Amino acid sequence: MRLTFNFLNDSALNILRRAGYSFLKQGREAGEKSFVKRIGHADFPRFHIFLKEKLDGRIEINLHLDQKAASYSGSISHSGEYENEGWLAKEAEFLRREFAKHVKDN
Repeated sequence: MRLTFNFLNDSALNILRRAGYSFLKQGREAGEKSFVKRIGHADFPRFHIFLKEKLDGRIEINLHLDQKAASYSGSISHSGEYENEGWLAKEAEFLRREFAKHVKDN
């Protein structure tokens, strides 16, 4: 699920930390960062975000729900949910509210 936010008065990193996310690693693409938020006490399931900060001030978030770790050696693929339903829809709405608190007044 993709979310876009414009012209924030705080860093996306700070907003995500306050929303319960932890930095995981640099993403696969240039300028991409990966964040996770555990749902329970185990590593999975967890919300997973790929974040891109654009030069024009936009923030693009690709949010999905990782159900479990990769199933076989050498793989980075795993079971995940990407559609706007259930837990994922609720988390997307939560993130929209959190980021809306930090939109610059023009």
